[in-house]
Amino acid sequence: MADLRYEYILVRFGELSTKGKNKKDFIKRLAVNMQLALRDYPDLKFERTRDHVYIHLNGTDPFELAPVLKNVFGLRSFAPTLKVENDIEKIVEAAYEVMKSKKGTFKVITKRANKRFPIHSDEVNRAAASRILKNCPDLKVDVHEPDYSLIIEIREEATYVMADTIMGLGGYPVGVGGKALLMLSGGIDSPVAGYLTMKRGVEIECIHYASMPYTSQEALNKVKKLARIISSYQGKIKLHIVPFTDLQLAIYNNCDEEYAITLMRRMMYRLAERVAKENNCLAIVNGESIGQVASQTLESMGVINAVTNMPVIRPVVTYDKLEIIDLAVKINTYETSILPYEDCCTIFTPKNPVTKPHIHKVEKQEAMFDFEPFIEEAVKNTETITIYPTTTFDEIDIL
Repeated sequence: MADLRYEYILVRFGELSTKGKNKKDFIKRLAVNMQLALRDYPDLKFERTRDHVYIHLNGTDPFELAPVLKNVFGLRSFAPTLKVENDIEKIVEAAYEVMKSKKGTFKVITKRANKRFPIHSDEVNRAAASRILKNCPDLKVDVHEPDYSLIIEIREEATYVMADTIMGLGGYPVGVGGKALLMLSGGIDSPVAGYLTMKRGVEIECIHYASMPYTSQEALNKVKKLARIISSYQGKIKLHIVPFTDLQLAIYNNCDEEYAITLMRRMMYRLAERVAKENNCLAIVNGESIGQVASQTLESMGVINAVTNMPVIRPVVTYDKLEIIDLAVKINTYETSILPYEDCCTIFTPKNPVTKPHIHKVEKQEAMFDFEPFIEEAVKNTETITIYPTTTFDEIDIL
């Protein structure tokens, strides 16, 4: 082993270990998602077991794959791994090879799943640590807070040795929980809501309400860029762009201004339900957080939600703004979200919107004009585009 060449990446699951009889299906979906994410590396082979997925590298640099795997939901952690025979001398030599170029502190953790292996875990730990300490002057043992945990897993078929464990996102593989439609604005909250929904195994498509010419092409491109960023967590994303101008103007021309936001949101939900059903989505997702704006009081949510029987998922409903911003920074959407291009919700904001609307008053306002033809026309003229993580911003500008 003069030149260290990792043969595998060992992938550990997160919550999949709790799924009982469904675990096999979850692992299969996880393997498929990893294959899709790594489709640019055709030499990789994937092996599923009950407890792990092994990625056969076939010469590929495992650290080159790490940034991609870190965006795949369902992985608790993964590590470049050496595979050797169940022989103590070969195990100790592999442990040394994995650690010889490192500096700092380490501890050895042996997991002897193969109880027929004649040497106990503590003895393996001591043998591996002794070999490393004798030959690596830049390494010391620290069993409490080591820089590296050298893991030796002794299984029936072979032993796996690793030290560079990389944490994943956890959650469930995208797709095991069905599909939902995300109401994607140009703000901070909705991309975070989409990310959190995908983490629970739900694939998302997006719907955006465009009010041209009152909103700009730059505002629409901003939304496309947000969709591109979050598409990296599921491989691609569909964006349904709904022409909302005529319906929005009809509200402002026929109804009391203080009810405009409530009516506008009810229309958005009606449109989202139609688009969701056309695209086999089982729920609507949005970035609403209690009390942030007039339409997000509990009274407003109840009145707005009344127009649909579809489940409405609000992943950030109890988050404060700083918590949402922290997540937006983490998933790389924040800088795009704060670009100064207004969406349809901000350009038509009334001075004194009602914060505690009553359903009978709202329905009376809606009765002032026939909104159904506007909804049908908007759905009919909805444009759908598919965006990939590899879609460049230049390409987005012309989509």
